[in-house]
Amino acid sequence: MAGLRTETPLPQSLTLHGQSRVLEVGFADGSLFRIPFELMRVYSPSAEVQGHGPGQEILQTGKREVDIEQMEQVGNYGVKPTFSDGHDTGIFTWDYLFFLGSQQDDLLRDYQRRLEAAGADRDAPMAPKGGQGGGHACGGH
Repeated sequence: MAGLRTETPLPQSLTLHGQSRVLEVGFADGSLFRIPFELMRVYSPSAEVQGHGPGQEILQTGKREVDIEQMEQVGNYGVKPTFSDGHDTGIFTWDYLFFLGSQQDDLLRDYQRRLEAAGADRDAPMAPKGGQGGGHACGGH
């Protein structure tokens, strides 16, 4: 399948749990992960979150209560969620979902460290960029 590393097991099931705000992903190797929507949103693989290179990441805040309103399959290699805050540009490959699931404890600790280093509140709304209401404006997409 396109977009998959051979060492990553294939997904067998995807279940959105809206009330608990987790995506449950089962893989062929028996791994079962419950990935919080917040983790997916703050680590979205989109340029809006990751930037266009190392050091350009945008620290996300105010995402603890984010929901996934819709999820569409992208080819045979991933899914594209639409989050309740309007974010819908991240394509989560099976590899990336396996990474998020298997590393979620470390990623959540890293997120907390980055919040503390920035003096940011996890629940504070995202600050508008350039006074224009936020969003990604690289013009390259």
